[in-house]
Amino acid sequence: MKIGNIDFGPRPVFLAPMEDVTDIGFRMLCKRFGASMVYTEFVSAEALVRSVKSTMNKLTISDDERPVGIQIYGRDTESMVEAARIVEQAQPDVIDINFGCPVKKVAGKGAGAGMLQNIPLMLDITREVVKAVNVPVTVKTRLGWNSDQLVIVDLAERLQDCGIQALTIHGRTRAQMYTGTADWTLIGEVKRNPRMHIPIIGNGDITTPEEAHTAFERYGIDAIMIGRATFGRPWIFKEIKDHFARLDGTTSETAELSLDDKIDILEEQLRINVERIDEYRGILHTRRHLAATPIFKGIPDFRQTRIAMLRAANVDELTGILEDVRKKLGGSPKLSEEFF
Repeated sequence: MKIGNIDFGPRPVFLAPMEDVTDIGFRMLCKRFGASMVYTEFVSAEALVRSVKSTMNKLTISDDERPVGIQIYGRDTESMVEAARIVEQAQPDVIDINFGCPVKKVAGKGAGAGMLQNIPLMLDITREVVKAVNVPVTVKTRLGWNSDQLVIVDLAERLQDCGIQALTIHGRTRAQMYTGTADWTLIGEVKRNPRMHIPIIGNGDITTPEEAHTAFERYGIDAIMIGRATFGRPWIFKEIKDHFARLDGTTSETAELSLDDKIDILEEQLRINVERIDEYRGILHTRRHLAATPIFKGIPDFRQTRIAMLRAANVDELTGILEDVRKKLGGSPKLSEEFF
């Protein structure tokens, strides 16, 4: 599979762009564990045009995380074109246009998934952004505004005609937000459309290697994108790649990460966030991952420990709680050098 001149090889797995999640530290962890491409947090076109410092900071990327995409969102053509030109100066490998974010502060103002109610404007923005930059432009969107407006099959063709070089489809409508189950049948229908020739990337409810395998085999898509399942689990990319390696017979044995390894990774993520921001906000930034990580599921009487972990006010306190969990489970604070 290729986007522009970037060859991702077979069955690539991408990290989805997510606000307050896909900062550079988390992207680097996901890249380490096998993410084929990572994306920055999505950025507001209007904020870029106004040179808002916090938004401009989101454009910082490292050569070590390439290929990397920067995603922009907005609600008018002029600001989106100007924002794309600003983003191009940061030298991403891909510029992605967000026509899929369902949250009220974005979609409610006509941007993100809100564009599904104004297809002519969506197409105009796409066409003009493609013309304005030399970087490959891609789009991420949803099946439609609601179940009565499932427009994606026709819309995919029209977006392709605007010159985009790949399309990511989240298998939900805007009305669904993140509830219910992602519907991959329409994603598959877009991929099977003989008039489509750009890569189709599927997104929604991929949480296990087996689900990733089914997505490729059943729906024929070119790549998958994973979002919420990466919270507290950047190693999901390794799990999926190892699964494919076993299926392909390229390797029969893959070293699985132990619980010790995974706790060390979460502690490293904490250190990265504190060093990158500050102690207070670094801890807040890490809590989302600690709350969502699957490694603590099934541990008896863990509720109070979880509450203490999410209330910890400094790094020493939080690390101490994680180390107590490790000791209770019989672990040791040594991480295999194979992964670092």
